[in-house]
Amino acid sequence: QVQMVESGGGLVQAGGSLKLSCAASGRSFSDYPMGWFRQAPGKEREFVARIGRSSLNTYYADSVKGRFTISRDNAKNTVYLQMNSLKPEDTAVYYCAANTQSTTWSLASAYDYWGQGTQVTVSS
Repeated sequence: QVQMVESGGGLVQAGGSLKLSCAASGRSFSDYPMGWFRQAPGKEREFVARIGRSSLNTYYADSVKGRFTISRDNAKNTVYLQMNSLKPEDTAVYYCAANTQSTTWSLASAYDYWGQGTQVTVSS
């Protein structure tokens, strides 16, 4: 079992930045690629970014490409999401999770061990 705890969310003006953290405990963190998803009110949970086990491979949703950066520190069992040039449409609860299934990794169904989420609100 792996437990995830997200932090770093908050209220920021459009154009601002936030850095989210996801601390993992339990089974070996480095065993899994990790992903960030977000969910806005009334919408489905959507893929934001994914990072491989050794940080060599990263993938982003088109909506955040060039603005967000995913990274991980396996020594600290932590994955990060640096968010720059934030827009009001980035407002959502952000979740991290472990990519445990060898299916389409942009789908939430490919992930387990979800954290409780951290709220990001971007004002215009």
